[in-house]
Amino acid sequence: MTDTVETVAIRFPALPAPDRRRLGELLVERGLIRPADLTNGLTLQQQNGGLLGLNLVRLGAISEAQLLEVVSEQLDLPILLAEDGPRPDQVAGFLAEIRSPLSWWAEAEAVAWRDDETGRVRLAGVQPLDPQLAERIAQVSDDPIDFLLAQRSLIEALTQDLHADAAPGLDLMSGTGADAARLRELAQEAPTIDFVNSVFAEALARRASDVHVEPYEDRFLVRMRIDGVLSTARAAPRANFEAVASRIKLLSQMDIGERRLPQDGRQTIRVSGQEIDLRVSTLPCSWGESIVLRLLGKTSRLPELSELGVSPAQERTFLTLSEHPNGVFLITGPTGSGKTTTIYRLLSHLNDGERKIITVEDPVELDLPGVIQVRVRSEIGLTFAAGLRSILRQDPDVIMVGEIRDPETARIAVQAALTGHLVISTVHTNTALAAIPRLLDLGIEDYLLADVLRGVAGQRLVRRLCDCARPSTPEEAAAHERSLPAHLRPLAEREPAAWREPVGCPKCGQSGFRGRVGVYEIAPMSPALIAGLRDSADEDRLTATARGDGFLSFVDDGYLKARRGETALSEIHRIAGGDAGVETV
Repeated sequence: MTDTVETVAIRFPALPAPDRRRLGELLVERGLIRPADLTNGLTLQQQNGGLLGLNLVRLGAISEAQLLEVVSEQLDLPILLAEDGPRPDQVAGFLAEIRSPLSWWAEAEAVAWRDDETGRVRLAGVQPLDPQLAERIAQVSDDPIDFLLAQRSLIEALTQDLHADAAPGLDLMSGTGADAARLRELAQEAPTIDFVNSVFAEALARRASDVHVEPYEDRFLVRMRIDGVLSTARAAPRANFEAVASRIKLLSQMDIGERRLPQDGRQTIRVSGQEIDLRVSTLPCSWGESIVLRLLGKTSRLPELSELGVSPAQERTFLTLSEHPNGVFLITGPTGSGKTTTIYRLLSHLNDGERKIITVEDPVELDLPGVIQVRVRSEIGLTFAAGLRSILRQDPDVIMVGEIRDPETARIAVQAALTGHLVISTVHTNTALAAIPRLLDLGIEDYLLADVLRGVAGQRLVRRLCDCARPSTPEEAAAHERSLPAHLRPLAEREPAAWREPVGCPKCGQSGFRGRVGVYEIAPMSPALIAGLRDSADEDRLTATARGDGFLSFVDDGYLKARRGETALSEIHRIAGGDAGVETV
């Protein structure tokens, strides 16, 4: 990963002929980095030394995986994939054979082992052509060597046991100035920068929405939420946690020295050539601080409603509700269920140049040209309620409120709807119709809500089956058909069944799922629902009333999507819990 390739002594195995063009030129030529990135990388290399490629990774201009692909072509060396990597006992056995300490190889960011099938020696590393690596082996063995490039994270995983006996971490709970200075030094050391950058790059590559960094007595874990499910991505020695935590806090503009109180931070950073918004939360715990990072990639393209999983009939209802000249349209669902994306798509539909559209959000997650977007800043008094009150003086036609969470915001939103504005907002409830008693609980009078509420919608996200999924066997399909709720069967029989089962492949990380699709429930306010609202009907009565108008719950929508082969029935049971146990006769 450098602009020059060092020559290995003639007594070592013959090496492939490298491409003599400079690495930086190749990266720019292929559009992987900008010329300005190359200039910055060379400047950093002059200041701190090291390889140009790794300096570009540290700057966030390119991912290590992208870099390795180009270096692989430049040096004509294969890349070691995680699934092809050696077992720890293979590495330990070979290093014992050549009488070479694992610590030396870990410092050199390389490993060597003997292939069980061919008996050939394999050497993988960040710089596998470093002459001292081959020389270590040649001092004891004349066996030919196969050289491979490997990501730093893979080498770290293979040599992790080396750090088990590392010195314990500093006790920095006091948060003194001297400790804060030491933490800042740790956060700016190259190994720490490389570790954090590689975690971010891996999170982006695996499409993770959140990264959890969790300290324990003897180690800390990095877990990633992918398609809504947490999985462990890395485990590292506890002694390294303070430096990693400090690096993350430094990036998100938080107080490095404060470890006794929860903190929140945010920042825009560049990783693997992409701009991402970083939202960070820390929480003091028994062994340090639990850190959760939400990664919001900046994108200029909104998916269409059909791409989100909205059926043609649901899309017509969504658009009809959003086109009312006044009133309140609510979308419900838990955090991370895609509510904001759905609302952004509706706002884009309404953004025809003839409407004044203003939003108040926490945070602004995507720039919408032609829409005035206001970010909540509670620390200076700019709350949802305060923002909404000021918006009413801006002559808007459509107002989007990120969340109705308190009586004041609810009251102002209803008053805005009564005075001729369309208000689109979200409420955190488990179902769409639960939004009605929720607003009543917030102090909205039933007669006012009946006048302004135009409809409610709810949504969840379920994992989409990967292309590796297999068709269900006749026995499995028959069992799935029997599980369909009775009221869905006439609707389901209008189209052929295409049940599928998850399998797993490298593309989906052996999970059987890749990506997510929404399941939705939408209830326009019919005369029967309005009458139920005025009678203070509970959620069960409102749901029974809505079913008479053809209402389908998100569980119903999930069953239909599973029957079409978009997801697995097990996913519907997972996200619905006890609600999936509906009547089947």
